[in-house]
Amino acid sequence: MVAVRYKTAFKLYPYEKVADQDVPAPKRHPVVIVGGGPIGMGLALDLGKSGVPCLVLDDHDGVGTGSRAICFAKRTLEICDRLGCGDPMVDKGVVWNVGRVYRDEREVYNFNLLPEEGHKRPAFINLQQPYFEQFLVEEIRRQQAAGAPIEIRGKNCVTAMDQKADHVVLDIDTPDGPYRLEADYLVACDGANSPTRAMMGLDFDGRVFEDNFLIADIKMTADFPTERRFWFDPPFNRGETALLHKQPDDVWRLDFQLGWDIDREAELKPERISDRVAAMIGADIDFELVWTSIYTFRCCTMDDYRHGRVFFAGDAAHQVSPFGARGANGGMQDVDNLGWKLAAVINDGADDALLDSYHDERKLGAMENIKNSSRTADFLTPRNPAHRLFRDAVLDLVEHHAFARPLVNSGRLSQPCTYDASALNSPDALPDGPKQTRPGSPCPDAPLADGHLLDKLGGRFTVLAIGADDPGNFTIANTEIDVLTLSASDDTTGAVATRYLGQNPSAIYLIRPDQHIAARWAKCDADAINQAVARALAGKTK
Repeated sequence: MVAVRYKTAFKLYPYEKVADQDVPAPKRHPVVIVGGGPIGMGLALDLGKSGVPCLVLDDHDGVGTGSRAICFAKRTLEICDRLGCGDPMVDKGVVWNVGRVYRDEREVYNFNLLPEEGHKRPAFINLQQPYFEQFLVEEIRRQQAAGAPIEIRGKNCVTAMDQKADHVVLDIDTPDGPYRLEADYLVACDGANSPTRAMMGLDFDGRVFEDNFLIADIKMTADFPTERRFWFDPPFNRGETALLHKQPDDVWRLDFQLGWDIDREAELKPERISDRVAAMIGADIDFELVWTSIYTFRCCTMDDYRHGRVFFAGDAAHQVSPFGARGANGGMQDVDNLGWKLAAVINDGADDALLDSYHDERKLGAMENIKNSSRTADFLTPRNPAHRLFRDAVLDLVEHHAFARPLVNSGRLSQPCTYDASALNSPDALPDGPKQTRPGSPCPDAPLADGHLLDKLGGRFTVLAIGADDPGNFTIANTEIDVLTLSASDDTTGAVATRYLGQNPSAIYLIRPDQHIAARWAKCDADAINQAVARALAGKTK
């Protein structure tokens, strides 16, 4: 990505001197989060709502300019619903479910990412990252006012760290000079060039893709459809690809593939970009350049996402290409996974081994994203003549032959990960149960007589009884467990039965705080439920 000077879009947490800076000995905090982007703020909100004291340190004082991440997937919106800020994001965002693929100027393929009914949230919204971060911080402020133990310190830059056996020591620089504090646990959410990772001397290995892409955010009023539109070899960018997305505030995202051997300085000249844009949208449409950048992407990951008391999340742990919208969406799944586990250990005394499962599960998710992202990049930028021949053959066939359509890869769009091999799962005990709700899966939403299913699953373990007797109350060790009982009258559309029962007349599900399924049975068995909760809290079984 071409470097640009940091500019603040929303100044949300201006620097203020705090008591920690003047104490004779460093103050200890249960959780310190380094990085105030969407992943850091999302984790702080998740922890704070669970009553875990957490401190966010950011070297800036708010949200930077530029749209950056714009595509937020259904699962991310469901996570935001649980955190309390889903509604403003969807209200502000541009909702879309349909994507279209063109070759030259002819549409050859289209797809619907949410073909089934009965979900509260759409497949995707387009929303500029500054707004996404702003809504997270606004919800943090509401939670702080209600007593949530969350603190944000702007212009607090971590300059050094030293990990001890039972805590981490941090050196921090501020406008008033340096100070030191300690953390029981540290979570690095400080981006792809993570200073925390560098301070620890850890590797970030992967593959750099030899191509360049130009982003141009433009403001215009145009009667273009609210869809994802992708072109192979369009007349306005011959031999390359292009992408068009609508954002809020009459802003549109345009992506142009440029190739590898380019003059970046020349390509970033406003007149050069304006010529490209006019060729794409039409010379008669007025527009204003809002933000531009050139990026070269890579697919990388750390070997381990946990190093003692230090965890890595989001781009600090893994990076993918922007095609497929897997970066921020994957990072929010990191938040979803790590937050409840830290809360279980800190608040409820769960074994520290539970925290090892964060790496196990989210490394699986990252590798899945990297695999899909790399395949997209290879389709967009064929590595050799054989790859190009394959891509062109697929595009020749796709318009008239349905079998070829799944082979078109203009960005396999983000899907939540299923943790099939997780040590937290219990053996599947629902005969011929629906595959989409097997242990390890994220819960699919479904409409109910009085709302939607996922809205009734909060941030705690839940026993979901469908078409079965009320299983009663459960408290295992220090872990409180919610119980939700649904009858046929609650399932007004039959979606619950389809997605959770299959051919079974009843089912019992154990659902984790992150709305992933830990276990399921045909009938209620209190001992089995107790054992499944204990297993889900135990971490690694090996």
